[in-house]
Amino acid sequence: MDTSTARPLDGRTALVTGAASGIGRACAEAFAAAGARVYVVDLAAGPARELAERIGGRAIVADLADPEAVDALPDDADIVVNNAGLQHVAPVHEFPVERFTLIQRVMVEAPFRILRRTLPHMYAQRWGRIVNISSVHGLRASAFKSAYVTAKHGLEGLSKTVALEGAAHGVTSNCLNPAYVRTPLVEKQIAAQALAHGIPEEEVVDRVMLDRTAVKRLIQPAEIAALALYLCTPPASCITGASLPVDGGWTAH
Repeated sequence: MDTSTARPLDGRTALVTGAASGIGRACAEAFAAAGARVYVVDLAAGPARELAERIGGRAIVADLADPEAVDALPDDADIVVNNAGLQHVAPVHEFPVERFTLIQRVMVEAPFRILRRTLPHMYAQRWGRIVNISSVHGLRASAFKSAYVTAKHGLEGLSKTVALEGAAHGVTSNCLNPAYVRTPLVEKQIAAQALAHGIPEEEVVDRVMLDRTAVKRLIQPAEIAALALYLCTPPASCITGASLPVDGGWTAH
């Protein structure tokens, strides 16, 4: 494969979860534009199929909370982007146990199962790239997000372990750690955050979401996708086991 072209992923296959919207959609578009064939994995059938048709990929409608559905995903991906996630905002003593369990299953167990299936293929060809879409909440905690913070910290540990195991086989594994990105997941949080903090919805972005960042704007999905793509190109071949903050200075404090 000629990686000197403008399409550095020609001949590669990428599997992107949560690919029908937000960061996942931007990653699927960027990877397809770079030459990859993309498995567009999402629970939302219509948007997944529309995107797959547009970028020349394959839509796979799957519920990542269902272990059998996860274990039925393709095992021939050269690149895996673990992106799918969900959020619930509530204090620990009021947090629904079933919601906590669901978030761990989708955001920790599913990535583990996906990597367990795809790593043998990557090892056999001695090349693979894993990009885990973590969060600043994989590095820092926030109140009222116990399940999400726990899951992202778990994903960080999984990513680093795979980095150590995969290095001898030409496989890298990294986390991207964005602060708030303008996605449907974040948009849905505004009302919940307003209720949890006791402030009007119109104040949530400035007073909660951007309170700890030096750069006072939400991140765009395409910015995260560009970095995910970079991690799959030759200049990034020695970046592994890393957690790369894209947080507007949040972790500089």
